[in-house]
Amino acid sequence: MARTRVRITARITSLVALSTSLPLLAGCGGEDTSASGDAPGSAGRKPVVVVTTTWEGAFAEAAGAEEITVIVPRSVHHAPDYDPKPSDLAAVAKADFVLYAPFEPYAAKIKEAAGSRAKLVEVNLDNDPAKAGAEVARLGALFGTKEAATRWKTRLDGEVARLNGELRAAWPGGRSPVVVTQVFTGWAAGLAGATTVGTYGPEPVTPAQLASLSAKKPTLVLDNAHMSTGTVLPDSGARQVEIANYPGEDLDLLTVYRDAATELKKAMGGGTA
Repeated sequence: MARTRVRITARITSLVALSTSLPLLAGCGGEDTSASGDAPGSAGRKPVVVVTTTWEGAFAEAAGAEEITVIVPRSVHHAPDYDPKPSDLAAVAKADFVLYAPFEPYAAKIKEAAGSRAKLVEVNLDNDPAKAGAEVARLGALFGTKEAATRWKTRLDGEVARLNGELRAAWPGGRSPVVVTQVFTGWAAGLAGATTVGTYGPEPVTPAQLASLSAKKPTLVLDNAHMSTGTVLPDSGARQVEIANYPGEDLDLLTVYRDAATELKKAMGGGTA
């Protein structure tokens, strides 16, 4: 398999010659190639994909994209807070596809910058294995890379089964751990085979929620590392586990599952996964 080419636009000094305003960029997308023989998927041509974050980038890579440009640098801990610059958006002019999530406030700017050439694709960012697999398959169909997406789904299924087995073997006393999860980390509870008794977020926990969730006596709190509001259930005795949804610059989504399993196994007292 060809090596994925990943570019972080904050580190690129001149992707496209940019004029004085964003509207000019929107008009420089050039001729729509979707109806030509040079369209993605035709004659083996791989799509040129621009993504807002490494999370969308991981879905694109899993689906078979090999030339991926990431707008938000990995160093930005909370991606929705990032304010794109015109130079960050310049890469969109050469894209076949632009992937973004609805909760990202800069999506409108990306749409404006895309012009007439790129196809805008809203991605359902959910690491639940079934949902992730379905989304990767959908992207593979769009990109013309169905075979690559299918191969990745096979790898995902195998890795999730392996990690689930190891985590179940690490259950304290052989019993499923009782957990409270942040709304975007429920997939990690499923990976561990945990029993979810409550959810919270993305807003900070209110006093009423604190009392209600603590009364359920969870042993673990699965917090979102990218949206943490501090200790969620202080004085409850529950151990808080930080779960990361975003992959690194290698855009390997499977690593996200492995890292979550490692943290969960540590929290259950079983060392590393």
